[in-house]
Amino acid sequence: MPTDTKPKAAGTIRERGQSLSGQGLHPSGEVHRNLVGPELMAAAARRGEGEFAEMGPFVANTAPHTGRSPNDKFVVRDPVSEQDVDWGKVNQPISPQHFTALLADVRKHLDAAPELFVEDLHCGADPAYQLSVRYVSPNAWHMAFVRNMFIRPEPSALATFDPSFTVLHAPDFEATPAKHGTRTVTFIVLNLSDRMILIGGTRYAGELKKSMFAVMNYMLPKQGVLSMHCSANSGDGGDTALFFGLSGTGKTTLSADPERHLIGDDEHGWSGDGVFNFEGGCYAKVINLSPEGEPDIYRTTQMFGTILENVVLDPITKRVKFEDKSITENTRASYPLHYIPKSVPNGRGGHPTNVIFLTADAFGVLPPISLLTPEQAMYYFLSGYTAKVAGTERGVTEPQATFSACFGAVFLVWHPTKYATMLGELLRKHGSKVWLVNTGWSGGAFGVGHRMKLQHTRDIIHAALQGKLANVSFDADPIFGLRIPAEVPGVPREVLHPRETWSDGAAYDEQAKKLAGMFRENFDKFDGVSDEIRKAGPRQASEAHVQEKAGPPEG
Repeated sequence: MPTDTKPKAAGTIRERGQSLSGQGLHPSGEVHRNLVGPELMAAAARRGEGEFAEMGPFVANTAPHTGRSPNDKFVVRDPVSEQDVDWGKVNQPISPQHFTALLADVRKHLDAAPELFVEDLHCGADPAYQLSVRYVSPNAWHMAFVRNMFIRPEPSALATFDPSFTVLHAPDFEATPAKHGTRTVTFIVLNLSDRMILIGGTRYAGELKKSMFAVMNYMLPKQGVLSMHCSANSGDGGDTALFFGLSGTGKTTLSADPERHLIGDDEHGWSGDGVFNFEGGCYAKVINLSPEGEPDIYRTTQMFGTILENVVLDPITKRVKFEDKSITENTRASYPLHYIPKSVPNGRGGHPTNVIFLTADAFGVLPPISLLTPEQAMYYFLSGYTAKVAGTERGVTEPQATFSACFGAVFLVWHPTKYATMLGELLRKHGSKVWLVNTGWSGGAFGVGHRMKLQHTRDIIHAALQGKLANVSFDADPIFGLRIPAEVPGVPREVLHPRETWSDGAAYDEQAKKLAGMFRENFDKFDGVSDEIRKAGPRQASEAHVQEKAGPPEG
């Protein structure tokens, strides 16, 4: 007979949960419901799922998958999703018949597991737009991960928990492409009609988090709420700032600011009431992490309850070798939001005063900060630019431009212009200032120049958020048309103007024109965009002119 039990230490409230028959599961093994962090860590250690590092964080190895598998993500194509989803490489269709076959085999696999772990959690800090999610997995550490990452209900609410979405996680089950309609043995399949997600063939924990982000990207716009791939923080006076950016641009690092209060580090909604976090935790990259550069994030990696993915430990001391990328450069730490000292407990903030688009420009031509017009904001949001550097991938010998619409194209479900239109309306309604901040290279492209100093970037962002740039003059960039502040407290003037940091001005001009051409070529794929937005991008060489003074920003 199936059992549904937990360790004796589990509270009786957790024991009243319903069976898993609602998820179509009839497990033959032991079922552990809503265990808390220490219980899940103990179970993970008992089961040999990883090991503890010095100071107590749990370390798991997810190889061979050490990052997401975007080419293995599918959305069930049915009458509900047919007209809404932006079908293509990001949202690959899978038939209801293939989903049904895959679901049956995943259920069979989970039913036969010696143990199952169940966590009932919330996604969305605003109760008006919150989803209740039930996660089921055979692995304890994966459930410790989602418990870190999502919002944990009060114990008294668990007895009546009613999931509005279910995630069935089978990391060691491999799909059969011919039978299940997948590309490989790995799969992340969203069924928006049945409100179910199937994940298998990969142990990378980020799939558990990002698949729910895709769900929110679908559900919230239907309710008039913008879903965003961004971090958020607030000042002592309550002013809110958003930080958009792709991986490696500093989104998590810069939002975890000791001088401000962290709302969340990755995924948020913007409703008529303000901004709210989707999650209850953070998922930070930790390659080359140091206590000097990122003290708050480093501190979390020395705490019990944190989960470290794919880091390397010293075999004797069990200390983390943060510089070691022998498993992957994408080493990660998952920890509850309250591990950051100045976090916002309710995960909510007001309408943003400032919005920051982060880019790591490896071409070394974009200024460290510029103020965008409303039309430029839409152009650079749809562009979602950053750059890969030479050596990060086989065959990459010079910087490569990367464009990801809305700074998160791989997570979007609707067409990118839907999100951009919503953002534009919100920016106009609430008068938010939008800044483009380059955290990448200065003085030359990657291999010649150097990475922008983190302290300079922090000083620049502080000046923008504290209103210190309200009355300074601005210079107009001749190629990109960006408005560059003539001065920023604590930052050398030449740093603000990238051409002045290059030893060869002509070489800078050529590199800038090259990148501008890449922007224009990428933007050609967006149909139906107004001429005003299209013209807000980099200018043709014939349109470029000498830098000229501009007045202080309006508003």
